[in-house]
Amino acid sequence: MERDRNPDSPEVPYWHVWTDENGVSRQDRCRMSDFEFASVSSGAAPSWIGRPGDPARRVVILVLPAGWVGEWHENPEPQWIVPLSGHWFVETMDSTRVEMGPGELSFGNDQNTRPDEEGRRGHRSGTVGDEDAVLMLVQVKRSPVPGKPCRQE
Repeated sequence: MERDRNPDSPEVPYWHVWTDENGVSRQDRCRMSDFEFASVSSGAAPSWIGRPGDPARRVVILVLPAGWVGEWHENPEPQWIVPLSGHWFVETMDSTRVEMGPGELSFGNDQNTRPDEEGRRGHRSGTVGDEDAVLMLVQVKRSPVPGKPCRQE
């Protein structure tokens, strides 16, 4: 079979912004690894195909101007965030700050956080450097369930 001539299934890293049982947002480095070597459509050469989680609801393109900061807020709904150009950061309530650029992925799933002693909920995010950050958001039909990082069901 064709699969035998190809390398082992790949792993694709991503950051997961999630809410723990105490309502605190956190970030963990996760890996997608459930790939199938198949053709995406009739006549196309086989490649590794991953289908992480739930169906997409909508696609949104954001252009964040240089210097932009979105103060503390939750993701409006569970969403994959794909930087297309520029760089941006995400800081969660546990004080973890991650900077990302093109080719990196984040899954924003910090709904249902509880305000901390400073009134912070969710995360804050913003641009890094002196250029705009262009992000593609793929919002999905996932119901937020606190307490587990790296969920791909």
